[in-house]
Amino acid sequence: MRASATPATLALTAAGVPFQVHTYTHDPRSELPFGLEAAEALGVDPAVVLKTLVVQVAGLARHSGLAVALVPVAETLDLKAAAQAFGQKKATLAPPADAQRSSGYVTGGISPVGQRTALPTVIDASAAGLDRVYVSGGRRGLDVSLAPRDLAVLTGATFAPVAARR
Repeated sequence: MRASATPATLALTAAGVPFQVHTYTHDPRSELPFGLEAAEALGVDPAVVLKTLVVQVAGLARHSGLAVALVPVAETLDLKAAAQAFGQKKATLAPPADAQRSSGYVTGGISPVGQRTALPTVIDASAAGLDRVYVSGGRRGLDVSLAPRDLAVLTGATFAPVAARR
């Protein structure tokens, strides 16, 4: 396995999805949230960098009610909108330990691709019209960029307005 290979990059390669790997040095002393640190380090607009959030959705029977929501790193997740995207009424952020256990990744490096357990996924609608989005490649300091439609197909995601607009 190459040094940059992770379950995410291996899944992308196996699926034949075109993607690019982007690495940067994660600064554990940084006060920026992981996604904003990535956007700054890679010199890209935070609107094209998506953070992967694992949520607990009341009413979802499978996988202990866990699901994935992707929103631009400068935005926050509208939990009510996320719940509605999954056909339910209430969602909360999953405890980090549950997110790590389900995904197989550490917080700050959770990729929507190549997760240990494939979860229902929603991508904020703002990403649908972009040429490329950046998501975690499976560890801190590693992002991958790909077409949002490819990301949706690979993860079985739908697009819905789930970011809280300021």
